[in-house]
Amino acid sequence: MVSPSFIVGIVGNIISILVFASPIGTFKKVVKKRSTENFKGLPYVCTLLSTCLWTFYGLLKPDGLLIATVNGAGAALEAIYVTLFIIFAPKDAKVKMIKLVTILNVGLFGAVIVVALFAIHGSVRLTMIGFMCAGLTLGMYGSPMAAMRMVIVTKSVDYMPFFLSFFLFLNGAVWTAYAILVKDYFVGVPNAIGFVMGSAQLAIYTIYRSRRSTTKTSHEKEVEEGSAHLVKGLEMQLHHENEAAADKGRILDKGRSLPKTSVSRQLSFQKIVKSLSLT
Repeated sequence: MVSPSFIVGIVGNIISILVFASPIGTFKKVVKKRSTENFKGLPYVCTLLSTCLWTFYGLLKPDGLLIATVNGAGAALEAIYVTLFIIFAPKDAKVKMIKLVTILNVGLFGAVIVVALFAIHGSVRLTMIGFMCAGLTLGMYGSPMAAMRMVIVTKSVDYMPFFLSFFLFLNGAVWTAYAILVKDYFVGVPNAIGFVMGSAQLAIYTIYRSRRSTTKTSHEKEVEEGSAHLVKGLEMQLHHENEAAADKGRILDKGRSLPKTSVSRQLSFQKIVKSLSLT
């Protein structure tokens, strides 16, 4: 019989993979433009370290297969992101990224494995790795907090990645439930905090999105009223111009209707003037 923890763990695997896959759209743009532009590489380096440590934790822990599989898949995706960032980053950013990868993903992760396998034994080993994993997981959940601050300052949700916050919210909820079922505090505590953070992020998004819709509606009404006044003004102006043109036409027609002096009368008048001037 399949245990409830296994079912919840499978659901958690699916949601976590969606979280890890969320930057795919970003890196499609990077590859298409052949530039990382203003994107920062540090979150991907830290997430790669976190997934590698969680994979190691899952391999050490009895019945930790579901933790190892999902984080192994996440580590593979993050390694691809980091590689693409190094390839398409400017020279200065590329050098910094290579240094970070060398220090964190090679040096620190390698040191943790060596110390855990050869210097620490028993339950202390799992406890040490568990604390490190929990700390990095809190960093992952806290990464959208800067976007939350930007939303509050600018009163706009354009700077908040909604789907990332939504999947982090679901991820925290599912893995918290899994941790309760298997009684794993290292999985439960950071994911419970992540669930609370995700709830706060979604609440902020909902509040400022509704305000944006209200502002947009009032703005549209003002635009419509202004357009109505403009159209009415143009109609009045055209009406006055038509009346002025009609009056001008009537004046011209009246001028044309006045009697004109004939040519013979004009010539006789000129002869009289000439004769008077000679006299």
